[in-house]
Amino acid sequence: MITSLPNLLTLSRIGVIPAIVALFWFDGTAIRWVMLGLYTFACLTDFFDGYAARSMGTISNFGKFLDPVADKLLVAAVILMLVAFDRVTGPSILAGLVILCREMLVSGLREFLADIKVGVPVSGLAKWKTMIQMVTLGFLIVGDAAPAVIPAVLIGETGLWIAAGLTIVTGYDYLKTGLKYLTANDPVPTEASNTSTETHIAKDSVR
Repeated sequence: MITSLPNLLTLSRIGVIPAIVALFWFDGTAIRWVMLGLYTFACLTDFFDGYAARSMGTISNFGKFLDPVADKLLVAAVILMLVAFDRVTGPSILAGLVILCREMLVSGLREFLADIKVGVPVSGLAKWKTMIQMVTLGFLIVGDAAPAVIPAVLIGETGLWIAAGLTIVTGYDYLKTGLKYLTANDPVPTEASNTSTETHIAKDSVR
């Protein structure tokens, strides 16, 4: 059911995104901590919706579709806003771009594989990537508003590069799995078809 607790948690994660985005236009120390609170809530729902679905036996197709979509919307929105408001600058923008491109690649592969009834399990490394990515974005949201003893920007930018590296590795794993099915049904030219093609070409040249 769409109104089950796990699905409501996932929907709430999507619902928080506009509030986080809007707060970027109202900068200030208190605002950044409010943003971090909303972002933390969204990240926690990512854990609890899956836990609730398994423990309550309410795993649904709607939830399996919506959960990764909600994650990608949250990550993409935060990265884009951090770049737009110069909280991620210089070479670190490239790390954010790598993460976004990987998410689009994996989404496309999953959509294709779902059409042919092939599931792609989430690897342990991909889970670590997600956790590092979420923590990293939290540090970047707070940024200069963090206490002086906590180099939030440095931690965030370093974590962004680590997440980007793991993103490349896990993205390659997904791509390698997907390519087996992407090329499985490609037509292989036979000797007879090649001969027929050559004959047609020869006739065309005579004409």
